[in-house]
Amino acid sequence: MAVQKRERIYHLGSLPPFLLVLAGNIKAVDHRWNQHGLGGDNFEGRCRNLHPGPISLLHWSGKGKPWLRLDSRKPCIVDYLWAPYDLYRSSKHALEE
Repeated sequence: MAVQKRERIYHLGSLPPFLLVLAGNIKAVDHRWNQHGLGGDNFEGRCRNLHPGPISLLHWSGKGKPWLRLDSRKPCIVDYLWAPYDLYRSSKHALEE
């Protein structure tokens, strides 16, 4: 992280610094538990459905973030899963009431 602070060794995303911090001490997560890509395809309005079965991790990777689409009133159906955790939106509605 000190090297990154001096000169850019990675450009986008949080995965490279995350892997550096963990120093390779990681375990694979079965893809059935990680619903990834919810922010990639959905950025262009092509909403991805959740895969069948149990899901423990919802990953809005990419530029299409649920809080942006909810605020712009152009959400994908899966974005409503995020809504209860949107602290800004919840406090904004509480102030309006």
